[in-house]
Amino acid sequence: MLLIEPLNIVIALLCGMASRALGFPALVGYLAAGFVLHELSIESGPLLETLSEHGITLMLFTIGLKLEPQKLLESKVWGTTLVHMAITQIAMMGLLLSLTVLLPGLTLSVNAAAIIAFGLTFSSTVFVIQTLQERGELSSNHAALAIGILIVQDLVAVVFLAVSAGKVPTWYALSILLVIPLKPAILYLLRVAGYGELLTLLGLALAIGSAQASELVGIKGDLGALFVGAVLAGHPKSRTLANNLVQLKDLFLVGFFLSIGLGGWPSATLIGVALLLGLLATLKPLYYFPLMTRFHTSPRTAVLASGALANHSEFGLIVVSVAAAVGWVSSDWIAALSIAIAISFVVAAPISAATHKIYFKHRDRLLKFQSGALVQSFESTRDVRIVILGMGRVGTGAYEALAPQWGQQLLGVEAIPQRVASHREEQRRVIHADASDPDFWYRINLSEVELVMLALTNHPENMLVAQLLRSMHYEGELAAVVRHSDHAEELREHGISAFNLYGQAGAGFAAHACELMAARPGEASHAEDAESSSNASAVRP
Repeated sequence: MLLIEPLNIVIALLCGMASRALGFPALVGYLAAGFVLHELSIESGPLLETLSEHGITLMLFTIGLKLEPQKLLESKVWGTTLVHMAITQIAMMGLLLSLTVLLPGLTLSVNAAAIIAFGLTFSSTVFVIQTLQERGELSSNHAALAIGILIVQDLVAVVFLAVSAGKVPTWYALSILLVIPLKPAILYLLRVAGYGELLTLLGLALAIGSAQASELVGIKGDLGALFVGAVLAGHPKSRTLANNLVQLKDLFLVGFFLSIGLGGWPSATLIGVALLLGLLATLKPLYYFPLMTRFHTSPRTAVLASGALANHSEFGLIVVSVAAAVGWVSSDWIAALSIAIAISFVVAAPISAATHKIYFKHRDRLLKFQSGALVQSFESTRDVRIVILGMGRVGTGAYEALAPQWGQQLLGVEAIPQRVASHREEQRRVIHADASDPDFWYRINLSEVELVMLALTNHPENMLVAQLLRSMHYEGELAAVVRHSDHAEELREHGISAFNLYGQAGAGFAAHACELMAARPGEASHAEDAESSSNASAVRP
């Protein structure tokens, strides 16, 4: 057997890039790379093992950093999650036990079936966040719901991992609570670390250090890392730290996914079972949707969130791996479950991408599922001539430039409630809505709207809204903010005017400098010219 870790990395890279090129998460490629390495008789070395261990620790630590108890305590989050997991657990356990009777080559105890079924109750955090991010929907209501459900699932898995460790905590385990009085000192260090590599290094030290310290007092290290992350949650710098660690965590987890395939192929019978289990992930939305609407989620949010969750999870793979390590499940099931997860990603990608079209096509039928407890108060959208989507810095600047001329015929749209409240305090006409929601646009008389300005978070989200407006027969002007020239070209191909935020920023800066110069005594005439030039630029995004 050869020990060539650089070759492991190269094959993982190639398989990951191939998977991404086919429209699937890179995770599918990493799982495939493990089996390729196995066929080449290349085995894992200490580097992959270390990366695997630290990747799981970082995953738990970043989950802790993102905990928002007030959101997780909403019934539509924890209620949907726990009921859905219970239904999936019973259904999958029954299926697995039935297969042991129908397939002579398959042997599975009741306890093993229960653990494998438990691993199949999760949906993939990696898949959901990656697909929503690529579509520019991470700030949407359905993304918040889906991610909340994923976090509750992860917390349930953490409890299992803690129990499976079989460790009896000592009295010294209470020392982990010292992180609470130490929180101000840790937050001070986070502020001093800035936003670059020092912050990432500090986060790595906190995650791995808390895991090692927890092991010394009889607590599973991953659970200790989760606890420390949860104590730090809620601070703005903690969220920045979580974002800094995301790519590092994903990189470390490559080692874990490679190690699955390096373990070899399961039997032919288990491969067949894995294919079936992977395809069954497509059934998850069929009971996610009624559960979400039952817990007072709007039908559109329920459709989009349930479509994103139509897959199995890498966390379920971790659960089964831990169970196999303590002898509760045969190690063959690790490889089988990895195949099931890969299959679920392949079939989930087109389902998730089609959810907007599904809701738009079946909107009237789906609205019948809306809970009577949902009270919708719609703000006035009458007499609107210009709509600005996204009231961040760019959208606010455009609003301020246009307000003197257009007044109350100007409407700002923002998805973040706190930002809406802030704008209203400044007497701006801004409402809370999701720009990608057709229900919002049905409230606006699009025939009266002359211009829609797209100042949303990223290019995919701008394109999504633009396509929605065209499908609703909007015939006015569309203008969008872009950051890259290739995005500007794509917008122009779709008949959308593009304002390159970086490429044309110099002209805006120069106009500002001219205003300063014109404001000097004796330069009144130049001031008027600069002002008219500035306003002209503002209405030509």
